[in-house]
Amino acid sequence: MAGRRVNVNVGVLGHIDSGKTALARALSTTASTAAFDKQPQSRERGITLDLGFSCFSVPLPGSAESGESLLQVTLVDCPGHASLIRTIIGGAQIIDLMMLVIDVTKGMQTQSAECLVIGQIACQKLIVVLNKIDLLAEGKRQTAIDRMTRKMQKTLENTKFRDAPIIPVAAKPGGPEAPETEAPQGISELIELLKSQISIPTRDPSGPFLMSVDHCFSIKGQGTVMTGTILSGSINLGDNVEIPALKVVKKVKSMQMFHTPVTSAMQGDRLGICVTQFDPKLLERGLVCAPESLHTIHAAIISVEKISYFRGPLQTKAKFHITVGHETVMGRLLFFSPAPDSFDREPMLDSFDFSREYLFQEQYLCKDSMPAVVDSDEVDKQTGQATEGCCPRQQWALVEFEKPITCPQLSLVIGSRLDADIHANACRLAFHGLLLHGLEDKGYAENILPTLKVYKLKHKHGLVERAMDDYSVIGRSLFKKETNIQLFVGLKVHLSTGEQGVIDSAFGQSGKFKVYIPGGLSPESKKILPTAIKKRGRAGHGEAAKQEEGPERTEPAQHVGLSLSFKRYVFDTHKRMVQSP
Repeated sequence: MAGRRVNVNVGVLGHIDSGKTALARALSTTASTAAFDKQPQSRERGITLDLGFSCFSVPLPGSAESGESLLQVTLVDCPGHASLIRTIIGGAQIIDLMMLVIDVTKGMQTQSAECLVIGQIACQKLIVVLNKIDLLAEGKRQTAIDRMTRKMQKTLENTKFRDAPIIPVAAKPGGPEAPETEAPQGISELIELLKSQISIPTRDPSGPFLMSVDHCFSIKGQGTVMTGTILSGSINLGDNVEIPALKVVKKVKSMQMFHTPVTSAMQGDRLGICVTQFDPKLLERGLVCAPESLHTIHAAIISVEKISYFRGPLQTKAKFHITVGHETVMGRLLFFSPAPDSFDREPMLDSFDFSREYLFQEQYLCKDSMPAVVDSDEVDKQTGQATEGCCPRQQWALVEFEKPITCPQLSLVIGSRLDADIHANACRLAFHGLLLHGLEDKGYAENILPTLKVYKLKHKHGLVERAMDDYSVIGRSLFKKETNIQLFVGLKVHLSTGEQGVIDSAFGQSGKFKVYIPGGLSPESKKILPTAIKKRGRAGHGEAAKQEEGPERTEPAQHVGLSLSFKRYVFDTHKRMVQSP
């Protein structure tokens, strides 16, 4: 086509049977090979099973009406069935604006709510389309539309879409079986609304070529066609492209945009690429890129933000369905946060710093996961030593994938529980974030994770049993009988009376130990602490044990506590205990 054509992608999302495909059909002038439920399975079941693509063009806002500059609106028709949420998530990541389609006779439904959550994560603008207004009684139609409009405004008021426009339409008056002569209602008004709401995105042709492929099929005598949306960079006829998941490189034989041959395309464009000698069954959907520009990863460090509608905690070691682009795999998570003194530090949005230290968390920290009473042992168990009632401004997770995935840095990541009951009225989307650092090395656990400084804070509490002399005391109740106390020798302990000591050695066989106090006991501590009554000569180790076990001591007038604190790094293979200088 002559002149400039700017492509924007508009997602059509909503609950099953809300009329999304009918709306896409009513708006569109050009359909792709996968539009309007062309799949035999979709026709047989009467529902959308995959992403559908179609488009219409209007003069570019602000350009002359000559038609030389066009705004091409690509409609991404997403399925609405609960079991196809992965496909919906994949579709949502390529859209610039979202149309949430609501059946005006039913209002918000479970999948409408999930689509709204996905929209909040994936795009900046929303239009609510109240469809099927032809089903409302004519005399009460406007009243019903006004009532549903107020309900939707109430639903949106606590989201970033609180001022989103709401428009009534009837995409297919009379329903699917009605004759084609029935004209849709409100479509021209919707097109005008779309034109006013669409912000012309800034497209950057530089950088490596990357395309999200959603359909792959063969054309007899031509080759294999991969259709998708260009996420970054640009491509020209004759370029080589790589299918990174298969490590296959192919030359681009021809290209089309909605049946129109083109010689080049750039970021944001909807494109079909034809290559030869490639079996389409090998790539249902995935990524195509400039050769050697993408790598396969086995694990990743991601930023994490919990989705507020998800019930229940996000726990370390739990498995979630992790969706990155069109790929969904199972992944096990380990959560961590900044060190407590950095909870208020400005978030690092698009990078991860391996030189910093991070605090291990048993679960993602949010206000509803914080314990009401902060007890050091309890906090250790529940939240990994969060400071009192305080949540960090940013949290991360290490995700270990059950099978490797191929994706670029800073990809959107969505975690969900897709095995949950689809009939339950509950949000299955748990968290979202960005992929900050991918671990390509298959042996990452041994080679890379030891450089990730995530630590657990350990606090142990015991009692001083008695003083041996002015510079040493015997402690108890800090270790179990079977603990190898030799591992703790040299670590600093604090007495509740203020002195600082160092664990010197085990004392006997019952978990007791000797503490050396370099500065000596204070006169006040000496008054409180009992000493051994019976003096012995040169006592061997066994005799010391008898003295320790014997009755020849007095109970302290009041208990003197002993506390031991240290860090243990989660990925340190030597399990060393580290104390601050």
